[in-house]
This record gives sequence, structure tokens and C-alpha cells, in this order.
Amino acid sequence: MDTDVFLSSLFSKQGASHRLVTWIVKQYKNSNKQYNVISNTQVIEFLAVLTRDKNLKRANLNKDDVETFIDGICLISFHQKINFLWRPFLRDKDDDMVLEVAFNAKADYIVTHNIKDFEGVEDKFEIKVLTPKEFLLTIGELK
Repeated sequence: MDTDVFLSSLFSKQGASHRLVTWIVKQYKNSNKQYNVISNTQVIEFLAVLTRDKNLKRANLNKDDVETFIDGICLISFHQKINFLWRPFLRDKDDDMVLEVAFNAKADYIVTHNIKDFEGVEDKFEIKVLTPKEFLLTIGELK
């Protein structure tokens, strides 16, 4: 999952991002299955983005709250080693980081709000790029 999904999940408990994060947590609690994949570089990005003052204020959280949230993401996620040999593919290096995690983990999906930023990924890497809502529809969690 892209950082923007985790960020959106902090902003609203009503949206698809929050529902997706909640689903991932439940899957881990119920069956110890890890449906999210992360890398060390993603965790650094999570810290940088999620703890920005404007994001903390909008989410009505403090830095400790967000660091606890990130620790939880780390706990329930598979930690993937990365191969950087084919960079760059996308315009944004942070999006390349998400693609590299998905590619190296042999993931079926990248979940993001920024579909256009991952143009060409499905054709080249056979990884579907979906919004949180589209992903929840795909797995049958939304109708």
C-alpha cells in the first residue's frame, strides 16, 4: 500500500482507506496472515509524511500516536528486501519505492489513491493498481 492510503486512514474513519487498514489488521489478528508488504525505506517515508505538522493537526493526533500506528503497521506487515536494479520506472522515486516492494514481494496489487502515478505498471509488471475502494470491492469487502 502506498503511504497516501495510510495517511487517509488517519484522516477519516468513514473512508475506504480506514476500512482497508482495519481489514488488514483483522486478517492478521484472526489468521496471522500479512496482507501488506513494506520495506525499511517505506517506514522512513511513513515517519516523514505521517508526522508532518499539517498531517498531525488534520488527523488530530500527536507524533507518539502516529509512531505507535506505524509500529502497528510494521508488526502486521511482511518486510520485503528490495532490489534496486531497474530504477527508475516511475516519475516519482517514492512511487518507485512502492513498486519495488510490490515487485520483489510478487504482489498482485498496489493500493494507492494516485492511480495515474503508477501508469504502465500493470502492463510491464503484471501488478494491478487499485484505489482502496476498488481493492475492497475486488476482495468482496464492499458491494
